Amino acid sequence: MNSKLSSNFRETTRRQFLKTTAKGVLAGAALGALHPLALRAAGVTVEKPVLKFGFIKLTDCAPLVIAKENGYFDDEGLYVSLEAQANWKILLDRVISGELDGAHMLAGQPIAATIGIGTKANVITPFSMDLNGNGITVSNDLWKQMQEADPKLNVPQPPHPISASALAPIVKRNKDAGTPLKFGMVFPVSTHNYYLRYWLAAAGISPGYYINGDTTGTTNADVLLSVTPPPQMPATLAQGTICGYCVGEPWNEQAVFKGIGVPVITDYEIWKNNPEKVFGVTEEWAGKNPQTLIAVVKALIRAGQWLDASHDNRVKACRILSQPQYVGADEKVIANSMTGTFEYQKGDKRSLPDFNVFFRYDATYPFYSDCIWFLTQMRRWGQIAEAKPDEWYAATAKKIYRPEIYLQAAKALIAEGKIKSTDVPETDGFKAPDSNFIDGITFDGRKPNDYLNQFKVGLKD
Repeated sequence: MNSKLSSNFRETTRRQFLKTTAKGVLAGAALGALHPLALRAAGVTVEKPVLKFGFIKLTDCAPLVIAKENGYFDDEGLYVSLEAQANWKILLDRVISGELDGAHMLAGQPIAATIGIGTKANVITPFSMDLNGNGITVSNDLWKQMQEADPKLNVPQPPHPISASALAPIVKRNKDAGTPLKFGMVFPVSTHNYYLRYWLAAAGISPGYYINGDTTGTTNADVLLSVTPPPQMPATLAQGTICGYCVGEPWNEQAVFKGIGVPVITDYEIWKNNPEKVFGVTEEWAGKNPQTLIAVVKALIRAGQWLDASHDNRVKACRILSQPQYVGADEKVIANSMTGTFEYQKGDKRSLPDFNVFFRYDATYPFYSDCIWFLTQMRRWGQIAEAKPDEWYAATAKKIYRPEIYLQAAKALIAEGKIKSTDVPETDGFKAPDSNFIDGITFDGRKPNDYLNQFKVGLKD
């Protein structure tokens, strides 16, 4: 047997061993209770080879799915099962309780948990899962009203980005009548909440504040925002319970597919190449399983790289994600946004190659400045009740976002020839000041308070 065949045989045998042994453990013993001698014989060096990760049915769970389906977890000596969760709260609670080893998370979840917004727990992230990937959809009726308010929108292909300015007179009319417009977002500390609020506030519309004990965030609101789980967004819109929502894919494109709504703007147009989901684990879990976590991140980096490597890979990913155990949506609906285009309304499909980014532009690196941006929005809307100095923002980000773990994984992949050294940014964790926002305001992660004080709508420090 030549050396290449021998190597392939050993790798196949190791994968088969892991899967067979792990299944036995899952069936009859505590997770991870594999005999150390047996593990070493199979070439396993991680502390916990049998893992269960949670996710929500969104296309940006793709790195986890591809790491599993392409065998990247297997390559690291990991047997991973993926389990869809009903909503973001259940997902976070199960990670904190240890029922899940880790999960596809909203970027705001590790941050909020660590600083005590909602459930208090130390949760960290060593990996950013993607950039962009969300949209704001309005009902057909509200879209018609926006077109009447702004005739430029009443064409088959209206100019983009569409600001919320056309919405402002409709918001005022409904508020004055005592029937404020209602919008859905997926969780109080979700990117969707913050991007929807950003879009509205840029047009002078108040989305409300989490102040004086108001956990709904509707104090002094011109519109009412409430939580709806992502897969339920289209049905909730169709029922008329809400008139619009901000959510990840494929649930904006599903509204187009079903003919019930119009995505008016993507988050890419609100903030170009904005950070999205993260992979999160508890700090305690990370401390007990450091080599396991590095192995997980290695597999996720490879998955992100594969997803951005070619159009063909994206097509394959859409087919995999459409399976019921993953996203479970129509493959064509997923492909509408995952393969370089985005359909705003029927017949208005445009090129948007960066709508979903999983590896390009240093997408997988956990930048401190990304964490700080989310902290500024928590303060802007009152979830952080008191003003904090710039130093607090930086210290908090460094506790939660963990590039040192990411770099250990990345350097191992470079040594193995699986990624290039140029794939890993040389950075102190802070991106350069960024003005690529719909309102043109510049964000500098080193000066969060200066940033907050530039907004016309929002708390001032």
